Amino acid sequence: GPQTFTRQDHQKLVAGPEAMVMIPPRHYCIIQNPVERIDGKLSLDKSNQIRIRHGDEEIRFEQEPFPLYPGEKLYGKVSPLQVVAPNTALKLRCIRDFTEGKIKRVAGDEWLFEGPGTYIPRVELQVVEIVRAIIVKPNEALRLRARKEFVDTQGNKRRAGEAVSYTHLRAHETGRNLV
Repeated sequence: GPQTFTRQDHQKLVAGPEAMVMIPPRHYCIIQNPVERIDGKLSLDKSNQIRIRHGDEEIRFEQEPFPLYPGEKLYGKVSPLQVVAPNTALKLRCIRDFTEGKIKRVAGDEWLFEGPGTYIPRVELQVVEIVRAIIVKPNEALRLRARKEFVDTQGNKRRAGEAVSYTHLRAHETGRNLV
């Protein structure tokens, strides 16, 4: 809570007081140079100083208000989670290798997070763009060309450069591996 601090003659004010970071429900923030934690407890070096993961980032979600430790920095501001509408998708790019369940992602991989849904950001991912679905109506066709080898939503293997025509009624996402 509030506290009165009286500085003594041999002390010098270096920084502060700083406001605590408050993250409301369905929001997040990015912390640069986060402190290192082991099993939820702060990691200390041999001089009892808090260890910092320099050059790294951490995403924090809804929690009790917290102070930033020396060296930590709030990147940007506290932001709401992104809601992806129906018939839209977020094109994601992996910037660091990681494993998501049984899926191993490698830096450079791209895929779609299809709506409707709430996108939960990760440090390993970058949102490239928002892709809107193309609706194929009666008496219309959609011709697309594969950018690289992949398996489409119907389970068909597609090769790079292969042209595909869609004539059945539905919404088609073009941002995945087709142009």
